[in-house]
This record gives sequence, structure tokens and C-alpha cells, in this order.
Amino acid sequence: MGMNLLNPNQNFWSGKRILVTGHTGFKGGWLTSWLLALGSDVCGFSLPPPTAPSFFNEVGLANRLRSELGDIRELEQLLSVMVSHRPEIIFHLAAQPLVRRSYADPIETYSTNVMGTINVFEGARRAGSVRAIVNVTSDKCYENREWMWGYRETDPMGGHDPYSNSKGCSELITGAYRQSFFRDEGIAIASARAGNVIGGGDWSEDRLVPDALRAFEQLKSVVLRNPMSVRPWQHVLEPLSGYLALAERLYEGDYTFADGWNFGPSDEGAKSVSWIVDRLAQAWGLQSITPWIADTQHQPHEANMLRLDITKARSLLAWQPRWDLDTALNKIVGWHRAWQAGANMAEWSLNEIREYQHTVP
Repeated sequence: MGMNLLNPNQNFWSGKRILVTGHTGFKGGWLTSWLLALGSDVCGFSLPPPTAPSFFNEVGLANRLRSELGDIRELEQLLSVMVSHRPEIIFHLAAQPLVRRSYADPIETYSTNVMGTINVFEGARRAGSVRAIVNVTSDKCYENREWMWGYRETDPMGGHDPYSNSKGCSELITGAYRQSFFRDEGIAIASARAGNVIGGGDWSEDRLVPDALRAFEQLKSVVLRNPMSVRPWQHVLEPLSGYLALAERLYEGDYTFADGWNFGPSDEGAKSVSWIVDRLAQAWGLQSITPWIADTQHQPHEANMLRLDITKARSLLAWQPRWDLDTALNKIVGWHRAWQAGANMAEWSLNEIREYQHTVP
């Protein structure tokens, strides 16, 4: 199988009208950068960047695409953007993405992740231009059984906490809209469930790698809630390459791809939280202090064991992970150090995308 089959097809993406919801977020920003590099006509719809600094601002995305600031819970504004941009493909990433915040604000979490998703789907139906939608949900959408096997796309939806549960709901909504409306309306929709995504330019609160980097910069140990929890870690470009491959197939009208998809690391990528911090400390060159200490306070429930089975994406999409965890962690440290040194981060990120595309899996 030739390498070019696994990379986005420049001829396909060039000039395509794309809508990315959540383009000001970490994953949305990387996806938008990649689409712009492919020559797509991108419109973004999102709240302002969730953090300062943010990937969106540090790579100067605002002036490089049509960027509309708004809330996906407001259907009218979303609709007017869709009607004027006439997207052919939608990547829906806008979400309330944090487990702990979902305990603090369940209403915001459900209204964004459930009704927001419905608004995007309704907008797509009314815009009259959409042929393909990739709804990005989460690996936490599965009913968690705390087993050692990877979850498969056919496993039941669930979710213990409001965030995970809202993503299970988003999956069920995707299925309902697919069967009730989209199939008849010529819109192919798929959902994508990625693992724990890491990469340069993530400053989110309450996320492991940004928390660790903030601590290391101040020569402090990072406090870990669940040091032994296992997650499927992957560099941000991994799932994004999967979303792009999936969107191409959907656009071509192949409804066998209009389904749920896991994009996770190979089995070696499922590691404990403490393993990640130890390796990150090594890549950072942290010597004088212990990289982490365990938090002894009571914590709200989070899954202990989470792995994804990616057999389906490997066999049907010819997609597979390319960067192992050490590579991913080195890339993160490299990006962060370059940013600290005042490098051109748009150019740096573009080079990282190019390098990823040249990596043979």
C-alpha cells in the first residue's frame, strides 16, 4: 500500500468549502491549520479561544480563515453562517470537553454537547450544501467496564460522568439523524472517537500535559489525581489524519463509512498517567525535582482503564498511527520550547504536519 493513500489528498481538499466548529480550540486549531495547508476554503464557528495563550492565537489563525465567533447553542447565528458559507463538509468539534468541569456545570455540558450537536445537524439540513459530516465525540462515550480490552465501535454507549455521558448522547443523536434524515437527504455522517489527544499548543486547564508543563516551568512537581489510570494517548495529528480520511470517503458517497470510528494509538500507546509524566519530564530535561506527587484528596469518579480497538480504521480506512508516544512527547517539548523562544509557530506547526505526512507508519 503506497504511502500517499494514507495522507489527505491535496486535489480533493483544495478549494473545498469546509466548516469547522470549535476551530479556536486545541484540536480544532490544528485541524484548521492542516485544512488551510491543503488549500481548503475554511470557515470556523466557535466561542473565543478557551485559554490564553491558545494555539489559535499563537499560530495567528484569526487572519487566515473566515472566523465566526458564536455559540453552537444559538441556532440562528449558526444557521446564518452555514447558509452564507455553504459548506460541503462539516467537522463538528465544538464541545465542553472536560470531565471535571462537567461535574461543576452539567447543564452547560449537556446543552453544548447535546443540543449544540443537534443545532449543527439542523443547520446542515437547512444549508442545502452539505455532503459529509464528521462528528467528533470521545473515547469516553462507551459504557465503561474497566476491562483491559479495547472498546470496539459496536460496544454500548454509556458514560458515568456528565461529560462522558453527553458524548454517548451525541453518538445516539448521530445515529438517529443518520437514519431519520441524513441518508434520505444525501448527507453521509460518521462519528469519530479519539483517545487522549496530546500535542504542542494545548494550554487547557485540568489536562495532564498542559498541567505538567506548567509545573515543570516553575520547577514544581505536578499533582496527579489518578497516577495509575491508563489512557490511550496519541499525538493530535493522529486522529485528525483519520478524520480527514473519513471525510474524503463520506464525501464520495460511500455509506459504508457512515458509522462510528475509533482513532486511537496502537496497544503500546495505552499508558498510565504517571508513565506519561515521567517520560515528559525526561524529554523536558527536568532533573532537580520529582516529576509528580499523588493527590490525596477525594476525587470525582473517572474511569481507571480505557483502551480503544482500532482494527476497523486499520482495515477499512487503511489508517494507522505513525508516531509512538516518545515521539509525541518530544514533539510537544519541541513545540513548547520553540514557542518560548519566540519562533514563528504557524510555520513550526506546518512543518510538524509535513513531517507527520512523511512518516511511514
